[in-house]
Amino acid sequence: MSRRNFLIKTVLTGAALSLPTGLDTLARAVAGTPPPASLVMATGPSAAAVTRAAIGGLGGISRFIAKGDVVVIKPNMSWDRVPEQAGNTNPEVVATVVALCLEAGAKSVTLFDRPVNDPRRCYVQSGIGPAAEKAGGRVEFMNDRRFKKMAIGGMVLKEWPIYRDVVEADKLINIPIAKHHSRARLSMSMKNWMGVLGGDRSTLHQRLDECLVDLAGFIRPTLTVLDAVRVLVANGPQGGDLADVKRLDTVIAGIDQVAIDALGATLFGLQGSDLGYVRLGHQRGLGNMRLDPLHIIKLSV
Repeated sequence: MSRRNFLIKTVLTGAALSLPTGLDTLARAVAGTPPPASLVMATGPSAAAVTRAAIGGLGGISRFIAKGDVVVIKPNMSWDRVPEQAGNTNPEVVATVVALCLEAGAKSVTLFDRPVNDPRRCYVQSGIGPAAEKAGGRVEFMNDRRFKKMAIGGMVLKEWPIYRDVVEADKLINIPIAKHHSRARLSMSMKNWMGVLGGDRSTLHQRLDECLVDLAGFIRPTLTVLDAVRVLVANGPQGGDLADVKRLDTVIAGIDQVAIDALGATLFGLQGSDLGYVRLGHQRGLGNMRLDPLHIIKLSV
């Protein structure tokens, strides 16, 4: 199934489940089985184990990845920081997702980012490059010639250069880290798309919340895996001081970017409504920031 068809199927399935008379809901009610999880939050001392548990709680990687898929994974590799400083996505989380995709039969799994610091150092210092390659992934430096101006159709972003591989992949997986951000307040799934943009990204900070929602409306990942193994609670997004790092040993997995960021906000003592881009994403119908009606599974691994 192509990524486009997968997204269409996901939207239609979500719409059916939102109706009281949805056939799937009725079938599950008759069978006495619970509805599928909207989000899964797994916690435990092993980053690999909680990542597998979170994705497993959604139905397993085979729900998202099929044999022969060309998969693109977008981690956060923005900073020349080691994993203990929590400036980038945890390498064990990334490597585990790479391994799961290949276990499901993916033809290829490619990773990249457009870092703020020197990519040659970021890819190595973050630990993601070596870990992903060891797991069978292909880690690439972004090629300037593969950025293409695309029609975003957003409220602020009408068009912008986007890395072509993001939209051409069969399946797209977003693996951000949850951390403090000086402008956005928190950086999580929607903020992570800044790393696939060409051009002068600094100009987007003037209306950052709106731009993040515009991007989230254009880039719809197959799956999002939020890394909260270590979180940066202050002086983000770059960090550097280990005193700003808190170990939570948690991973959150789901499809709804707005809901994931809303649940991620609670890890910092906030609500989704405290974040401008989460409120806007909810208002525009990109997802649900209200967690009470969602089926959230919490696992201890």
